[in-house]
Amino acid sequence: MAGLLEWRPPVLPDLFDWIESGLGGFPAHRGVPGLHGIRVEQQLTEDAYTLRAELPGIDVEKDIEITVADDVLTLRAERGDETKDKHHTEFRYGAFVRSLRLPPGALGDEASATYKDGILTVTVPLATAEKTEARTIPVRR
Repeated sequence: MAGLLEWRPPVLPDLFDWIESGLGGFPAHRGVPGLHGIRVEQQLTEDAYTLRAELPGIDVEKDIEITVADDVLTLRAERGDETKDKHHTEFRYGAFVRSLRLPPGALGDEASATYKDGILTVTVPLATAEKTEARTIPVRR
C-alpha cells in the first residue's frame, strides 16, 4: 500500500515517560497539574490502524471522548478521585489527553472503539489503494 511504509509511529515514548515523570525526576519541572498523558500501543496493518490505550477505572459511557479531525485522533478521558482519606496514592486522577496523527489513507469517519479490562481499543480502517503500474507521461510542446 502506498504510504504504508512512510508512516511511522512516534519514536519518543521514553521521552514522553521522562517528561511525564517530572523531567527526569526534577519535581520543580512538573507538567500541567491535573493533565496527564495516556499510554498507548499502536499497530499498523495493510487494512487498519489500531490504537490500544491504558485507561483503567474509567466510566466508558460518560468519561471518554474520541475525536478525529484533520487526520489527528484525539482521546480524552477523566477519572475522578474516589477516596478522600488516603495517606499516599500513586493513582492519577483528573483529565487525560493524547493526540496522534493517523497514517495516510486512514478513514477516520469509519473508526470504531471498544473498551475491555481497562484497555480502550480504537480501530481505524485504511483505504485500500489499488496498485497501479508505472506509465510514461508524454511532454507536449
